[in-house]
Amino acid sequence: MINELQTEMLRGPRGRIMVMDSAYHIGAANRDRDVVVNASYCGVLPARFIGRHRPRGTIGVDCAVGPMGAAIAGLWYLEALNIPAAVAAVDSVLLGNGVDLYEHGLISFANRSANDCGVVPHMRVHEAACQMLEQDPCSPDAAEVTNRVEVARNEQGRTVICVDSIAFGDPVTDACSVLVTAGHTGRSALPYLLKVRPWGFICSDGGMGRERSGVAGMVEAGRIGIPGAAVDARRARMGDGRSTYEDGIISAANELAIRAGVHVGQSAREAARLLLNFEH
Repeated sequence: MINELQTEMLRGPRGRIMVMDSAYHIGAANRDRDVVVNASYCGVLPARFIGRHRPRGTIGVDCAVGPMGAAIAGLWYLEALNIPAAVAAVDSVLLGNGVDLYEHGLISFANRSANDCGVVPHMRVHEAACQMLEQDPCSPDAAEVTNRVEVARNEQGRTVICVDSIAFGDPVTDACSVLVTAGHTGRSALPYLLKVRPWGFICSDGGMGRERSGVAGMVEAGRIGIPGAAVDARRARMGDGRSTYEDGIISAANELAIRAGVHVGQSAREAARLLLNFEH
């Protein structure tokens, strides 16, 4: 025991893995060196206390996530501070028991900083804690965090690219790509679409807005020859291009996309395939 509130599980040249029952047991002694495994939820409130002491990394409990993701919202608060953070599935742990969390917990969610360290869903908490102790997160500029990934390619060499914002499209490489992004397609999206002129695109409807303003840019893009569609913001996470592709359900499409076979109620994955193979 280090004290009555923290238990040392592992010590190395880079720091320690310290286990505790509550996030409020983290202290100044953990700053910049320790991975703190705490059996609290990871909402914004505990994340403020964690962030104040800036540990090397932290692992909590997802507490069933809850409305608006409140029980894990602190993951992204901590990501903004570039502190690796993850949570374990609540059904894999004894709540309020830090040692049990360390020994039996299974990771359910992790922020980008934790991903940089090699932490992934379904990893055991003790393994994730070791990854955080031994690895450092990257320190990218905001414009570098695009999460760009190719998810499909056809015989003509055209690709489906997931990227978190249409602002990250590349006019050189994406003219033959279907861009699957995660911002709304209101009028502010149109200049980016005109700059890139992708083969096609799928974005979010942003909740649609008054007078269908969330897809106004999508409609205009169709009039100038760019087929595109939008997914229901209630079904796919905004700001996450992979979620648009994997979870998205089409809520609107412009005339060119409709000609390609895209329709409301279709999966974004199927719509992307149709746009990829649409000759226009």
